[in-house]
Amino acid sequence: MGLRDINELCDIVRETSFAIHKYLRNGHLEKVYENALVNRLRKLGLKVDQQHPLVVHDEDGTILGEYFTDLFVDGRLIVELKAVRSIADEHVAQLLGYLRSSRVETGLLINFGAAKLYVRKYLMTQA
Repeated sequence: MGLRDINELCDIVRETSFAIHKYLRNGHLEKVYENALVNRLRKLGLKVDQQHPLVVHDEDGTILGEYFTDLFVDGRLIVELKAVRSIADEHVAQLLGYLRSSRVETGLLINFGAAKLYVRKYLMTQA
């Protein structure tokens, strides 16, 4: 999987999420969608770490702590899952904070909690 383009990887996660949402619909706990996405992505041969710890660094490189991202796919894509009625600014800020502090460039925010699946891609380029 390492040779695939990051956009192709995002497309695979997006399409898999859509298939899960089509099958399960909304109304389940976030953990159910997380487990379903892990199961299906692994069946596709992707490396998926669930509740993966990522270290938070200060600007001088000092380790400040860690957080646990819902999914870390192929060692380069953070996937943050929600099962809420609608995405709030705090959810976007959470993912952007994860990207910034972990120095991972690409993240997906996915909400299974509404009647219509929500998937947005976010990029954090280092200046």
